Amino acid sequence: MYLKGSIMMELKELALPSINKFASDYIKNKLAVQEFFHYDLQEQNVYHSRLKDLQERTFKRQELAEYISNYMSPLGLTDKINQNLKALVENETTVVIGGQQAGLLTGPLYTIHKIISIIKLAEQQSFNLGKKVVPVFWVAGEDHDLQEVNHVFVQDDKAYEKISYPYYQESKSMISDIPLDSSYVEKWISTVFQTFGETTYTKALLEDVKYIAKGSKNFSDFFVKIVHSWFKDYGLLILDAADKNIRRLESEYFEQLIINQEQITKKVLTQQSIIKEKGYSRTIEMEDSAANLFFYDTEKLERALLFYDNETQLYKDKAGIYVFSKEQLLEMAKKKPECLSNNVVSRPLMQEMLFPSLAFISGPGEMAYWSELKLAFEWMEMKMPPIVPRLNITFMEKDIQKALHEIDVDIYEVLAYDIEGAKARFISSIKDTNIESVFVQMKNQLLINHQMLSQGAMLHDKGLEQILKKNADILNEQLDFIYNRINSSVEKKHQHILNKYQDVQNQLRPLSSPQERIVNLYFYLNKYGPVFIQDLMKIEFEFNSMHKVVLL
Repeated sequence: MYLKGSIMMELKELALPSINKFASDYIKNKLAVQEFFHYDLQEQNVYHSRLKDLQERTFKRQELAEYISNYMSPLGLTDKINQNLKALVENETTVVIGGQQAGLLTGPLYTIHKIISIIKLAEQQSFNLGKKVVPVFWVAGEDHDLQEVNHVFVQDDKAYEKISYPYYQESKSMISDIPLDSSYVEKWISTVFQTFGETTYTKALLEDVKYIAKGSKNFSDFFVKIVHSWFKDYGLLILDAADKNIRRLESEYFEQLIINQEQITKKVLTQQSIIKEKGYSRTIEMEDSAANLFFYDTEKLERALLFYDNETQLYKDKAGIYVFSKEQLLEMAKKKPECLSNNVVSRPLMQEMLFPSLAFISGPGEMAYWSELKLAFEWMEMKMPPIVPRLNITFMEKDIQKALHEIDVDIYEVLAYDIEGAKARFISSIKDTNIESVFVQMKNQLLINHQMLSQGAMLHDKGLEQILKKNADILNEQLDFIYNRINSSVEKKHQHILNKYQDVQNQLRPLSSPQERIVNLYFYLNKYGPVFIQDLMKIEFEFNSMHKVVLL
């Protein structure tokens, strides 16, 4: 049994710079938004405008609700989920939607932050609009890059290391078709949990996650079952973008994508030119022959990106293994849509044909590549939804709050610029300035004296040049060696302080990356129990582009 209890969580907001220049300018409202998107988040009635625009379109609401219901039924439908499925059929209901790859144990924290963002924005806008807004999360099961999802990072003896699931991917299979071996995955899970340390929650957590893994057929299945177990009571609807059954709903939309392939590609390339003129780099790498679809060989489980050959008027992959006429592709879309798969361009278009999206919850990279699709959306007679940056969250425990106070470092510096600058300042402050001065003098004098010696020696024997250079290097190395040993000795006396810098680094900027890109949620669940998610969901997060620091 899990122990019950509540965690005191306090919210602090910071304005942090974004690594992605486009995302940073978008968040800070430095863009001429109309050149990149159809809606401006700064407009007071942006969601009312979007709701009005959606009323002019029709969607397969009944079929969509039935599909999600059938897909989620084996997971267990809560009252909140059933309410949302029933609401989805109604014409005025909209969704807040977003998605992510199916990482093992749900992958890095940013996936959870995205799900929380979807649920929270749906709740807020449902209240503001007086209309039902449903949270929807799609799993990017179509993706075939196993290296993105087959691991977690764990802390071991002060350092973070990657623990990967031992599976060799022979072909470009979709993640949803990569099987889970129950014996391998249970050993892998145990290895991960060992790094967390034993707590009152560990045994039950470990039993639960192993039970879920044992009943999971593939990576996506494992991911969905965990996410559902955490967020089912918030009415989150989930679907797998690789599911064969949803392909049947997408059939006619695939036809539209094939018919409009040439224009869609041209529009994206044109938009990319506009973006380049504004000083931004393009995110989507594409050629003017891009078909924006994959063919999926359901026998070989091989995913191949298609291109259109103007000379032969055929669609083929780079290797020329798969070759189709437009008529064959259209027939495939009608009768075997499971053999087609979306790419980075067609996936957003497909999403918006399927769902009445009030808003799309986006990561920094997604903001940039969606901006390249504006003209493609217009060609398909749609507007892209408001692109809402997902919540960026950092968890900070009490011991780290205390450590920051003791080393007199502000959390803003750590999150914005890393801890290394502050650590270097401290190390500089404890150095013996007299030794530092003597060392510099010795280095300079050695250089002068050795040059004089070398010049004199070379007058007698030019063959000594190489050995003199080697001798100078050895003398410098010996000086550096003893100087570093002296500094190490000094630092050792202050190791208890230096350890605090390392602790701060490991929790707030592990591997010099944002916490959300490295740490897995099970680290906190193991420490605080399942109530961690429940208490986190009680926080009133505001979508104001500020970084959220949750003090634990």
